[in-house]
Amino acid sequence: MANKITIIGAGQVGSTVAYALTLKQLASEIVIIDIIKEKAMGEAMDIRQGTPFIGPVNVRDGDYEDAKGSDIVIFTSGVGRKPGQSRLDLTQTNVDIAKSVIPTITKACPNALYVIVANPVDILTYQFIKTSGIPASRIFGTGTLLDTARFRARIAETYRVCQENVHGYVFGEHGDSSFVPWSLANIGSIPVDNFASSYTGKDVLPSFDKNDVEDYIRKSGGIIIAAKKCTNYGIGVTTATLVEALNYSTDSVLTISSMLNGEYGISDVCLSIPTVVGCNGIKGHIATPLTDSEVASLQHSAECLKDVIKQINF
Repeated sequence: MANKITIIGAGQVGSTVAYALTLKQLASEIVIIDIIKEKAMGEAMDIRQGTPFIGPVNVRDGDYEDAKGSDIVIFTSGVGRKPGQSRLDLTQTNVDIAKSVIPTITKACPNALYVIVANPVDILTYQFIKTSGIPASRIFGTGTLLDTARFRARIAETYRVCQENVHGYVFGEHGDSSFVPWSLANIGSIPVDNFASSYTGKDVLPSFDKNDVEDYIRKSGGIIIAAKKCTNYGIGVTTATLVEALNYSTDSVLTISSMLNGEYGISDVCLSIPTVVGCNGIKGHIATPLTDSEVASLQHSAECLKDVIKQINF
């Protein structure tokens, strides 16, 4: 079990991540760091006062000195998206914020696993790998984990089945060039395309449009931000799920953002494909069998990210 976790950033996302980690009792100690110290203090105090009904988790605010000995560092700092703004519009601003943090936190926690949550997550993951001196196997972003959850939730809603029976992933960028490899998607081992025709119950199952589903996945964040000015619950649970996987010696397969090294002909960019991850970080990627068009979509997503990387001052 990761006994100590540091969260950098006490905004809506960072504080919700801390709360989700506390509810799931994934650490014995959680340190919240923010440039606005009073905000970090208030969030930590609020969560800590609920721990008598949860379990013995010490949630506290602190500074980078207090991060020493952390098993996992979660980076959520950055400017949040505004309504109508794309994740990539935030790039240089949030890269600059990360640039100011990386030397200090890596000096305090040279042996930690680093989970990048702030957007644009693929670019910031790439930045951490290229500039921190921490091995790439110990740095990864939440990537399309949230997109994958949105995909499974949407299919489950459509067919009124348990979300856990829906299997499939979103690949690529956590953003506009992401896509669903439909050749891998199934419900209870039945390909999604064949599920309705395989069903023998009395209910009439609805049909769905694949493009509409993918559009829903890509636009969900923007819709939520327009409605409530931020997204926090989905990414909070997503991050806690990733941390949970890091607590065990049994490995998990997750679509996290990490550096590719030749998979599908893609190198020197961070994006999401199924990745084997456990208590020591990334063990390797899984080159799942994709159709030619799906490989092309993944390569397109990689090129979109590389185009952004060329324009950024790390």
